[in-house]
Amino acid sequence: MAEHHAQNKARLISETRRRFEAEYVTDKSDKYDPRDVERLQQDDNWIESYLYWRHNVIDETLKMLDESFQWRKEMTVNDLTESSIPRWLLEIGGIYLHGYDKEGNKLFWIRVKYHVKDHKTMLDKKKLIAFWLERYARRENGKPVTVMFDLSETGINSIDMEFVRFIINCFKVYYPKYLSKMVIFDMPWIMNAAFKIVKTWLGPEAVSLLKFASKSDIQDYVSVEYLPPHMGGTDPFKYSYPPLVDDDFQTPLCENGPIASEDEASSKEDIESDGKEILEAISNEEQTALLKKINLTEPTSKAEEHEKDSKMKAFKKPLSVFKGPLLHISPAEELYFGNTESGEKKTLIVLTNVTKNIVAFKVRTTAPEKYRVKPSNSSCDPGASVDIVVSPHGGLTVSAQDRFLIMAAEMEQSSGTGPAELTQFWKEVPRNKVMEHRLRCHIVESSKPTTLTLKDNAFNISDKTSADIYLQFANSSRESDCSPP
Repeated sequence: MAEHHAQNKARLISETRRRFEAEYVTDKSDKYDPRDVERLQQDDNWIESYLYWRHNVIDETLKMLDESFQWRKEMTVNDLTESSIPRWLLEIGGIYLHGYDKEGNKLFWIRVKYHVKDHKTMLDKKKLIAFWLERYARRENGKPVTVMFDLSETGINSIDMEFVRFIINCFKVYYPKYLSKMVIFDMPWIMNAAFKIVKTWLGPEAVSLLKFASKSDIQDYVSVEYLPPHMGGTDPFKYSYPPLVDDDFQTPLCENGPIASEDEASSKEDIESDGKEILEAISNEEQTALLKKINLTEPTSKAEEHEKDSKMKAFKKPLSVFKGPLLHISPAEELYFGNTESGEKKTLIVLTNVTKNIVAFKVRTTAPEKYRVKPSNSSCDPGASVDIVVSPHGGLTVSAQDRFLIMAAEMEQSSGTGPAELTQFWKEVPRNKVMEHRLRCHIVESSKPTTLTLKDNAFNISDKTSADIYLQFANSSRESDCSPP
């Protein structure tokens, strides 16, 4: 059955591609942007999105492609950049992507109170919508968004039905299959008639995606962590520009590579310096044991290691753990970065595979230019654990607005786990088979550990490299200096 469905889909895509080339492109090369025509020949998912929206009727799909491609050329969609948009439009914060709904769909915010009906600026506003949607579509090929029409504090002068219709057409024609739902928040009663018209524009296939919500029920769609305070939420996010508000999770640039030379080759002097600070807070007896652990050259006997392992268990404090169906993730909610004179220190994410199969995982972040992550794309054997080191790059500052996303999916036993196999696996794995878990960033004002914390955790060190010792004590200081928000 599945094989038949795949064959039928491939046939429809091939036929749509052939007919569009023969019936629409021939002798009309100036009608479309050549880059769109070329992409149509290579991107099956793009064609499939149009077919899906037109119920696999090829004739209707071709008309839709024709209209969409003409619009893309007219709006110069492939060339839209920040410089294409007036700066004041980017600064005002009326349109942007940020956060996720309860189904994991990206939120596309339209703050209507910042919109003033003005035909002179209409084209620029349309370009801003197209800029964000194209930017998102290129990164998240096929993943839907939830449009948040925020009508709070909105007057009648801010309602522009032409602009609303343009936004709807974006999802009906230009970006089909991208609309998860359209949430209308806090709509004044005077606009009831206007949104009856909106329903007719959406059409019967999409009208069910229109949701009306107030402060009392908006959490049916979006959890408090991604709702602003005026909606009853706790999201501390405040719009500002520059830089672009861009909460899209991206794979860090260090994928499958080293974190950084300064992290990989931490000098013996640096490690010993960190060790000296730590040792000032603990007893002489503990110093002796710990110095042997830190020393890069002095060997330690297995008997001594066994004795220390026994002590470790007695003093170990469990960290918070998110228990997912594929992976247990520690910490559960927040990554703590210690803020010291030398800058933010690296932190640790521990993944534990709780399945009977190999689990592939990916780490993505909203700020890939800030962080180095190792490993960011790998796999974890059944019952095994993987330590992921997250380190701020250079002198860049950790922000509480930064987010990390752990993605995980089970692999077939016969699948390879090399870079090429993992790349292919993530291209093919169905979205509903992927486990996702998000982590926030938290900055600790003081990362200097206290005597009490170290005495409780001094032996909570596993057989890792000397560089990892710092991570253990960073976690220890976190428990004493910070309490979860």
